[in-house]
Amino acid sequence: MRLAIFGLAISSSWGNGHATLWRGLCKALARAGHHVTFFERDREWYANARDWPADAQPGIELVIYPGWRDVRTRARRELGAADVAIVTSYCPDAVAARTEIVDHGGPLPVFYDLDSPVTLARLAAGEPVDYLDDRLLRDYALVLSYAGGRALDEMRDMLGAGHVEPLYGHVDPGIHRPVRPEPRYAADLSWLGTYAADRQAALDALFLEPARRSPTRRFLIAGAQYPADFAWGPNVWFIPHLAPSEHAAFICSSRLTLNVTRGPMVRTGWCPSGRLFEAAACGAAVLPELGGWHLAAFYRPGFEVLAAGDGRHTLEALELPDETLQRIGRRARERTLDEHTSEHRARELVALLERGRGPGAAPRTPSSVAET
Repeated sequence: MRLAIFGLAISSSWGNGHATLWRGLCKALARAGHHVTFFERDREWYANARDWPADAQPGIELVIYPGWRDVRTRARRELGAADVAIVTSYCPDAVAARTEIVDHGGPLPVFYDLDSPVTLARLAAGEPVDYLDDRLLRDYALVLSYAGGRALDEMRDMLGAGHVEPLYGHVDPGIHRPVRPEPRYAADLSWLGTYAADRQAALDALFLEPARRSPTRRFLIAGAQYPADFAWGPNVWFIPHLAPSEHAAFICSSRLTLNVTRGPMVRTGWCPSGRLFEAAACGAAVLPELGGWHLAAFYRPGFEVLAAGDGRHTLEALELPDETLQRIGRRARERTLDEHTSEHRARELVALLERGRGPGAAPRTPSSVAET
């Protein structure tokens, strides 16, 4: 199949979790023989931190454009050849792209909300959602949600989605894998993630407070957009941005790595963070926060991952011997390779798209489109 994707970012992972997910998924699709064209609006903050060589990815074409008017002709041409057109949450031209797709009438129109709990929470609070208009999700033949469970029902009831399916997070094990620890990333406990106000309380309880209570231990944070008044401590070190190529070394260099999911995702449930899969694929001992998001559906607490409800659990985990942490990390990696790789999600996506297109639908080609 040919897929046209209108998304937030794939060229830069700065300040967003979309890029790493799309890279793994698109690479897996391309390896399976599909072709992906990814449309990304040029943004200064991404242009200054691009960390993905798109030209080195066969089967994946990246179109970076300054504005919708500048790329509209190119988008129309791509839609003429595409079997599927996917619009994503936080795409700055989501509404314009959807209108173009629906007016074209050729490819299967799909919306993938990689932030569905946040979308639902903002709409419930009466806040604007820039990637939706008053049509909400009614014009899409298939809606994919990063969260499962009740989020699927709410997307039908609140957003008018007809056919909704979950497409959970995943990891590219070629990028996230066990590697040799590096002294510059050495830590007792690490946390890798962009700053978000709605997970700050959990980060304070599970990371910063244990750091204050363990002055002889080393704690390390890497991520973008942290405020100047963030409550750093004398034994907490900070890296302002870390390219995905460095993630594995960062994760593998600490005894234990924390995973903190954003507040709306915890409350919605069935929404594991992409960082959880990444750390598990590295064979790390992962400490996810306890919450109502059905951790056990993805990893077995106490066996494949640890779990923390408060700072006391973090401190107890830090006291575990290295052999125990390493054993837990190996189990997490095995589960990840069995169920949660980008290859697994790509197969799930293709199956959903094929069902959406109908039985016997043949892939469209530029030549066949030109004849119609």
